[in-house]
Amino acid sequence: MTTPGGTEPVAVRSAGAAEPPHRPGGEPPGGASPAGAQPAPGGAGAAAVRVVLADDQPLVRAALQMVITDAPGIEVAGEAGNGAEAVALAESLRPDVVVMDIRMPVLDGIEATRRITGLPGGPHVIVLTTFDDDEVVYGALRAGAAGFLVKDMALDDILAAVRLVAAGEGLIAPGVTRRLIREFARRPGPAPGPGRELSVITDREREVLTLVGSGLSNTEIAERLVISVATAKTYVTRLLSKLGARDRVQLVIIAYETGLVSATG
Repeated sequence: MTTPGGTEPVAVRSAGAAEPPHRPGGEPPGGASPAGAQPAPGGAGAAAVRVVLADDQPLVRAALQMVITDAPGIEVAGEAGNGAEAVALAESLRPDVVVMDIRMPVLDGIEATRRITGLPGGPHVIVLTTFDDDEVVYGALRAGAAGFLVKDMALDDILAAVRLVAAGEGLIAPGVTRRLIREFARRPGPAPGPGRELSVITDREREVLTLVGSGLSNTEIAERLVISVATAKTYVTRLLSKLGARDRVQLVIIAYETGLVSATG
């Protein structure tokens, strides 16, 4: 794990990226963010993002604790040394995000993730991984993880990732998640039928889902479809609701499992 300002092996898009000028074309009525949308966690006037750190290595937790203590808009709500403790803290503290190691005693990170994401209104889970952890990360995806962090990535990028996931975005990092999801999509497992899953969305929403599945950000989707970023966000929000997806990572999985995006790329 590198210190702030160190090497950045994984690109993390900021939730507050600048929005390009509005360009008309194919927008839903109003062309605005969903009604009642709130500022992203950690923004001006917003409550701090509350995080539980789950890792069996005290030094890893201490490093994250140290950098979070100095970061505006994020606070450590609790620490767990194994998966069972992480589940208990998620139930009792109701944090916004749990940063979860995968290989832990008592209860591993995959099963802990499954239990936490199964809680009503439960927190988002970001799993900690390395490039050699592919096999277990496939399980974490199916368990409902919202994204992945690499243990040697810059601490500033970890903070950005926590804010992004707390705001409801999945962490689609080109260096890790796209490759993992492509491999994940090739593997056997319960997959929704294309007719049943996609019959509830419009042709335009299908277009947006295809672009989300290809790893495009809202800004990139807006540029590709010649719409505003606010409109792109509206489409993504509608997809989350219609398809019963928890976050953007699950939309990517649906895009692959339904054949909307090819796993061979």
